Amino acid sequence: MTNYKEIVTKAVLSKGKRLFTDTGELSVENPSTILGCWVINHTFRGVRNGDKIVIQGSYDVNIWYSYDHDSKTNVVGETKEYTETIYMKQHEETTEEEVIVRSLKQPTCVDTTLKENTITYTIEKELGIELVGDVKVKVEAMGEDPWDEIGEESGVDQEIQENFIQEDTVL
Repeated sequence: MTNYKEIVTKAVLSKGKRLFTDTGELSVENPSTILGCWVINHTFRGVRNGDKIVIQGSYDVNIWYSYDHDSKTNVVGETKEYTETIYMKQHEETTEEEVIVRSLKQPTCVDTTLKENTITYTIEKELGIELVGDVKVKVEAMGEDPWDEIGEESGVDQEIQENFIQEDTVL
């Protein structure tokens, strides 16, 4: 007769990833050249809303540029907030789920353009999303292991030998 046991454990129910692109504009006075762009302080969190995952986050964009005919430099920045909505297929039904969002590719500036007094930038980020929930797994249990007999002998010599300590002889 086969015996089955049910184990309740946490498992990834569904997972996926997506590349997102954001654009933004910053106004500056008399720019000459864009010298660099970097993105820092990326924070985010995801919540489930029906069959959608809504991710809210933000990051800081900093653009270094020159002005006054490339004789001076300055940095201009802004905090960019975003909301991303993702439709996730759920492979199994469960009552309690946890949404785990990971940054697979940190937000990075992939393009900047300068037109008159406006700097336009493009940011790419890749997010991975996992739905984790309780699942029940049925496993076949193969009977119990037999018990080993343990005797009273412990392997320690119970007798005390009185002449165990001997006096040293001097030569």
